[in-house]
This record gives sequence, C-alpha cells and structure tokens, in this order.
Amino acid sequence: MDKRYRLRIKDKFSAAHSLRNYEGSCENVHGHNFGVEIEVYGYSLEKDTEILIDFKVLKRKLKNILMDLDHKFLNELDFFRVNNPSSENIAKFIFFKLKETLPQNISLSYVMVSESDNSQAFYEEV
Repeated sequence: MDKRYRLRIKDKFSAAHSLRNYEGSCENVHGHNFGVEIEVYGYSLEKDTEILIDFKVLKRKLKNILMDLDHKFLNELDFFRVNNPSSENIAKFIFFKLKETLPQNISLSYVMVSESDNSQAFYEEV
C-alpha cells in the first residue's frame, strides 16, 4: 500500500473581473474577495526535519502568486487577455504558477478558488 503526506493551506485576494461571452450581470465589471486553497502531496519527508515542506515556505510561494492578482482588474493581465477570468481559469492560473515553484518531490493536488462560501472552482491534473 502506497502512503503519502498531504498539506493544505489557504489564502485570499481581492480582485475585479468581467466575464466575456457571458449573458448576465457577471459580464459587467465586479469584484470578489476570492478564497484560495491548495493541496500538495509527497511520498517522503525531508530526512533532517521530517516534514514534507515548511508551511511558511509553501505559504510564501502562494502569496507571491496572489500578489500578482491582488487588487487588480484581472482582464488586463496577459493570461486573462486570452483566457476568460472565470474562477475555473483563475484556479488554473494559480495551479501552473505554483507548480513551477515546487521541489521535484512535491506534487500539487489541486487549487480551489472560491467567490463565496457556496461557490468554488477546482483545477487539478488527473
């Protein structure tokens, strides 16, 4: 039986966006206080510390990505000029940016972006 270790962290950012090709109020510029949750996993711990990755390090990696989104109009960012700034695509954006920063022995399970407590979008590779 394989065993793995999983870590989850949460953060948030505020941003505005408008959805293209959408019929409804979300086509207008509006903002959210987005919640973000990520989960990473690995199969072995560091020998000296017996941790997968320091929570502080993981939080800093996520915070660095969210700083590029915080208090921005997402439609003006390069990625969202091509991709509609939906919660699904925001999760995808964070996923690929974060994945680039992780050590080889750590994998990213998913990124979840929430517009509210009742509305969440996930991006994961399966």
